[in-house]
Amino acid sequence: MKIAVAGAGYVGLSLGVLFSTKYKVFIYDIVSEKVDMINQKKLPIKDKELEEYFINKSLNLTATNNYKEAFVDAEYVIICTPTNFDEDKNCFDTSSIEDIIEKVIETNDDTTIVIKSTIPIGYVSKIRRKYHMKNIFFSPEFLREGKALYDNLYPSRIVIGSSSKSAKKFASLLQGLSLIENVPVCYISSKEAEAVKLFSNSFLALRVSFFNELDTFCEIKKLDTMKVINAICLDPRIGSYYNNPSFGYGGYCLSKDTKQLLASYGNIPQNVISAIIKSNDTRKIHIANMILKKKPNVVGVYRLTMKSNSDNFRTSAVIGVIQILRNNGVNIMIYEPTIYENTFQGFEIVHDFSLFKNLCDYIIANRFSEHLNDVQDIVYSRDIFYRD
Repeated sequence: MKIAVAGAGYVGLSLGVLFSTKYKVFIYDIVSEKVDMINQKKLPIKDKELEEYFINKSLNLTATNNYKEAFVDAEYVIICTPTNFDEDKNCFDTSSIEDIIEKVIETNDDTTIVIKSTIPIGYVSKIRRKYHMKNIFFSPEFLREGKALYDNLYPSRIVIGSSSKSAKKFASLLQGLSLIENVPVCYISSKEAEAVKLFSNSFLALRVSFFNELDTFCEIKKLDTMKVINAICLDPRIGSYYNNPSFGYGGYCLSKDTKQLLASYGNIPQNVISAIIKSNDTRKIHIANMILKKKPNVVGVYRLTMKSNSDNFRTSAVIGVIQILRNNGVNIMIYEPTIYENTFQGFEIVHDFSLFKNLCDYIIANRFSEHLNDVQDIVYSRDIFYRD
């Protein structure tokens, strides 16, 4: 069986590697550098399990920037292209998905298209009408940054926005490649699957925001955040997970998905979804204000990344914090080893870590590192548990 994957990001690469352990897989991407790296068995992203599979597994995997080569004769084309939130249109930009769909129709109209990119609620129904096609459905992914392949190997559930024969076969393929038995499979409509994705990520954003607001309260009232969280989370209904305070949520999904869900509500009554988004902005302002109280001249930023063991800083809360600091006249220096240029969004990048530590009055770190142990007296971080 041949399977095609469009998009070589976290989702596309993890799915491509997963399927290529058993089937022939072609990954299509428009970025030539990514294509070359994959074909040379080099990863363009950071993911421990992906790296191990690249080195140790026999993968039937080919990357290409020729969509015809990728899509022809493929039984499934899995779309994993980015859908960023367009602030002006108040909706996801789904143009990359439509571009792939049109290429598939041109090349292989017998295939089944599986959309993994996050989409607005009602999008598949709209696409079916627009292109007069039935062989397309949405199957949301629930992958963590830096753990994408792991979460495909050990899925919490498989959600399929269709109950067609090809949809059930796709679910069985995923089940057969997972390393756990009896993975729950939910066959629902594509609209329901689209809602599952947005509500799932919005709940995670809510959880991040809740523990961040708890931490803000404890910090101001001089309470021990760790003791309060530990006692609360002993309640099995709450659980001791996803509870480590941070500068705010960000990354590939939570920021854009909460905004898309809020847009989907329209005139439907709600308060919580709006509050999640507002809470995240409030948290970044609070973090910046705590630094401004110290009246620093130079603030160093240790990593822009959202999580440990990650190389992504898309919509990072750290960036929001330092923009507030800059607007208040604070000089900013950044240490981010994944950036090779000398500036980032007008901020100075310091490549020498020792020099970076010596130049700063204070250092902010969304996630603490042992590399900061020798200067921890000037480090500001809300990383209570020293983990993601």
